[in-house]
Amino acid sequence: MSKSWLYVVLAGIVEVLWVIGLKYSVSWFEWAATAVLIGLSFYLIILSTQTLPVATAYAVFTGMGTAGTAIVDILVFGEEFSWMKILFLVLLIIGILGLKLVTNEEKDVA
Repeated sequence: MSKSWLYVVLAGIVEVLWVIGLKYSVSWFEWAATAVLIGLSFYLIILSTQTLPVATAYAVFTGMGTAGTAIVDILVFGEEFSWMKILFLVLLIIGILGLKLVTNEEKDVA
């Protein structure tokens, strides 16, 4: 895995954390931490787009955030489990992996 794809994966993980922070933050410290996580996730995705196509990097980033948040909601926060949710999450993950597989990294021109 290249450094750019590592940035996308890290940005997706951080996105899951800040989305959870949006729902569960109650103190100014938790809100500040959520804001820092938002900034970090976007910084990482910006770094990744220096060599990856923006559309692909962003699609993978948001897909990871969506799937990750749904999975954490089910496993940690007691969201209702449904096989249909799992089916559509699997389809989303297949799409994310497909985008990664068909995307070539661009050469750094600078």
